[in-house]
Amino acid sequence: MKKVYYLKTCSTCIRILKELNLPSDFILQDIKKEEITADQLEQMKDLAGSYEALFSKRATLYKKMDLKNQDLSEKDYKHYILEYYTFLSRPVFIIDDAIFIGNSKANVEAVKQVLNA
Repeated sequence: MKKVYYLKTCSTCIRILKELNLPSDFILQDIKKEEITADQLEQMKDLAGSYEALFSKRATLYKKMDLKNQDLSEKDYKHYILEYYTFLSRPVFIIDDAIFIGNSKANVEAVKQVLNA
């Protein structure tokens, strides 16, 4: 499977998608329009190793809800990602059995390498 979970209103996501010029066989899912299902999140967690790896601690809501001062469990991370799409660290690329989470330069370069392999 080749899929990207992203936010259409996120300029960083859009910039990365344009930069990568993805092949047409990629499925793009705007997580604001089409919510992440529990099954999709479970699949991402299986590839990433944890819900925490998928969780964005840079989200405005993270600070607003004062979550940094709470001891969050894997169950909490799962709950918050399913409840508020903004907590998914994005974009998330799934290419076959590999997952690439977030918008760091290293992550984008890793996606490029897989695409050009």
